[in-house]
Amino acid sequence: MKDRFVVSRRRTGFGDCLWSLASAWQYAKRTGRTLVIDWRGSCYLDDPFTNAFGVFFEPIQDIAGVPVICDDRINQLSFPGPFFPTWWNRPSFDCVYRPDEQIFRERDELRQLFEARDDTHANTVVCDACLMWGCDQDAERQVFRAVKLRSEVQARIDAIYQEHFKGRSVIGVHVRHGNGEDIVGHTPYWADPERALRQVCTAIEKAKASPREKPVRVFLCTDSPKILDRVSAMFPDLFTISKRFQAVQAGPLHSAELGAEGGFSALIEMYLLGRCDTVIRFPPTSAFTRYARLVAPRVIEFDLDDPTRLILIDESSEHHPIL
Repeated sequence: MKDRFVVSRRRTGFGDCLWSLASAWQYAKRTGRTLVIDWRGSCYLDDPFTNAFGVFFEPIQDIAGVPVICDDRINQLSFPGPFFPTWWNRPSFDCVYRPDEQIFRERDELRQLFEARDDTHANTVVCDACLMWGCDQDAERQVFRAVKLRSEVQARIDAIYQEHFKGRSVIGVHVRHGNGEDIVGHTPYWADPERALRQVCTAIEKAKASPREKPVRVFLCTDSPKILDRVSAMFPDLFTISKRFQAVQAGPLHSAELGAEGGFSALIEMYLLGRCDTVIRFPPTSAFTRYARLVAPRVIEFDLDDPTRLILIDESSEHHPIL
C-alpha cells in the first residue's frame, strides 16, 4: 500500500498557519496519514523555496504519533496521486495559479471532508486553504504542545517575560487593524473606527479596575502605528515590544518586506499574549490571538452582533457579559 499524506500548505500569518495545521493534523491522525508541513512562499520570507516552519520552529519527527515532514526535503518530494481536492489532479503547471473562488471552494470541500469523519480514496490530501474552525480545541492544544519555537526566539520571550511580566498582573491587548489591508471578516468591528477605539479603551479600563493582588501593566500588540499612538496616549504606562511597522495604511505586518525579523516579532507577541493574566481580543475573529484564547486565564472578547458588548471568558470557558 502506498504511503498516504496530508499536506498543510500555508503562506499566511502564524495564527492561520498553526490553526490550519491543527485541522490537517487531526485529519491525518484519524486516517493514519503522514503530515507534511509546507510553508514555502511564506509571507515572512522572500525565498519561495525555504520552508518557513524550519526557520521559526524546531524540527519535529511526529505529533502525537503522526509522522511529520517539515524541512526542505519537500522540495524533492513527489506525492502520490490521486489528490483531494480534485483540482490538484491537474498537471503541476496548471496548479500554479488558483483564483480566489477556487481556494474558497477547496476550503469548503476540506471542511466537509473533515466534518464527515470519513476518509477519501485519494493518497494525498492537499490543505491549501484557511482551515480555522476545522478542528476541535484538543487538536489545537496538541499542536501547540508539540510545536516548539526555535531556541533563540524562546530565549527572547523569556527575557521579556522576566523584565516586564514577572511579579505583575499583565493585561494583554491585541488590536488587529489591518493598516490599509483588506481585513475581510474583521471588517464589521471597524465599521466605525472611533467607536472601535473607544471599545478597546473601555475594555482596558474595565480590566484594570478588576481587583488584583499584583501591580498591573498593560501590554499592547497591534499592526498599526496609528493605533499604537492613540492607545499609548490614553494609557501612557503601557508597554510594547520593539518592532518595525509598515508605514501608515501601507499594509499588514506579515510581509516579506520586513524580513524574517517580522516573523520573529509576531511569534514573540503571540506567545507573550498567552502568558498574560487577561487578554483583550479585538476583534476576536483574529487567529493571531487563538493561542492566547486557549491558554490565558481570562479573555475579554466583543460580540459580533453588538461589538459594544464585552464578554468575559474565564478558565471554565463560560461566557459572562460584563457590559
